[in-house]
Amino acid sequence: MFESVPDIIRYVIQGFGVTTSIFLAAAAFSYVMAFVAGLCRLSNITIIRGITAVYVEFFRGTSLIVQLFWLQYAIPMLLGINIASAWWIGVIAIGLNYGAYLSEVVRTSVISVDKGQTEASIALNMTRFQRMRLVILPQALRLMLPEFGNYSIQILKGTSLVSLIGVTDILYFGDVYRSSNLSEGAMVYFILLIIYFIIALPLIYLSKKGEKIAKKGAAT
Repeated sequence: MFESVPDIIRYVIQGFGVTTSIFLAAAAFSYVMAFVAGLCRLSNITIIRGITAVYVEFFRGTSLIVQLFWLQYAIPMLLGINIASAWWIGVIAIGLNYGAYLSEVVRTSVISVDKGQTEASIALNMTRFQRMRLVILPQALRLMLPEFGNYSIQILKGTSLVSLIGVTDILYFGDVYRSSNLSEGAMVYFILLIIYFIIALPLIYLSKKGEKIAKKGAAT
């Protein structure tokens, strides 16, 4: 049973680069969307708040798998054009999905900053942009860190879904190996669990560090 472990590892590890690249790109995209959408939901302009709310609720309220299928298959069929490669579709779908969730983290963190800080910055004749950049966001960032760490782990796990649209990540290679070695299916997926856990370890560590920083910031 264990004799095949080295072969399985060598086979599935072919998708390691794809998995990590999609995670890094999707995480970066989701962070950008989080700040854009989160701050737009605090805008004084009604139409901006409305458009952003539609984006957030749509991507929070629909399945990531369905979003992947729509971008990869449904939209090209309806419009007759290919939006992008499967790799980019995975990045876009995951980034938009988790960006919607993280935007709420940004919004609530900004709102939770003590109102006295805003009043003091107004008294100093700071513009709205200056208040946000110099006073509110630095304090809100501390509050965001734990949730950003937790959602980063979720993003990593979400990358496993891209195999459903043909992206050659580690799960894709695991499925291919299992399909030709059915008796070793349990071992294949056990090894995949271990690989995902190993990749997630730095994120777990950073998440805990973020919690400590947030608590420290709250105490000072």
